Amino acid sequence: MIFFFIIFISSFLITYLVRQFAIKKSIMDIPNERSSHTIATPRGGGLAIAITWFSGITFLFFTNDIDSNLYYALISGILISIISFIDDIYNLKSTPRIFVQAICAGLALYFVGGLQKLDLGFYVIENVYLLSAIAFIGIIWFINLFNFIDGIDGYTASETIFIAIALFLLTGQSLSLILAFSALGFLIWNWQKAKIFMGDIGSTLLGFTIIVIAIHYQNTNEISLINSLILTSVFWFDATYTLFKRFLNKEKLSQPHRKHFYQRIVQSGFSHQKTVLYAMFINVILFLLIYLTSKNSNIILFSLFINLLLLFIVSKLIDKRKPF
Repeated sequence: MIFFFIIFISSFLITYLVRQFAIKKSIMDIPNERSSHTIATPRGGGLAIAITWFSGITFLFFTNDIDSNLYYALISGILISIISFIDDIYNLKSTPRIFVQAICAGLALYFVGGLQKLDLGFYVIENVYLLSAIAFIGIIWFINLFNFIDGIDGYTASETIFIAIALFLLTGQSLSLILAFSALGFLIWNWQKAKIFMGDIGSTLLGFTIIVIAIHYQNTNEISLINSLILTSVFWFDATYTLFKRFLNKEKLSQPHRKHFYQRIVQSGFSHQKTVLYAMFINVILFLLIYLTSKNSNIILFSLFINLLLLFIVSKLIDKRKPF
């Protein structure tokens, strides 16, 4: 526990230092039409998560407590952190960001041996080339969807902590606890009202890290990728559903908007804090669903269906409260 306490305290203190630096250098998030905030706030706090996360897994590597291939896959996320931190400062165009994300996705899949199989419960797909091609797109999507969803105080950090603790409970692997405590140190500064934002350096790294771990756990038979998708579905369902709806409405997809579920909940009158807590409640239900599935893998697709049905019902309730 001392190790995790050091991770937590380090993340907390580094976040403070990053905040002071951001204020001094005017690295601020200025509210726009997409924002759920009304005042300029320092950004780039995800640097604290990145530093403590990479330091923590490097410690595990030198103590032989992490699979070396998984370590190399995860450490390649440094490239994403670098380009994202530059983006937080200078607002880069999308092309260099996507290029680096593609490189990292390719490196991660190379080191973990690709997505070797997909456990559907009643059947296991083992076409590594097809699955890896899908996983490549999936990694890039996860990197960006975490960025899309990082829009209200405490949301992405809380989701990360929940996912990380759930992975620990399901696998017993301490790796994910490093992620949880790295995010927790930052969350204290990011809870409503946030004193600093995560920035792209935090959100993109977290999306990359979580999906790479999920792919590794599928390859090692620890958790089916379907269960990992259920666990992270509050985020990817929101991002995917919203993008699809905007496409159907013939909106310009690159244009900033405030139509994600969490944004419309806040617009309807909920505080950031209350919105996050409701999301965590849904996560608990999803975790119980995964736990039941782990006892009987044959129902995994049925669990995914229940998962999607639940989130679809939630989406309709949000539509009633705040139309799309």
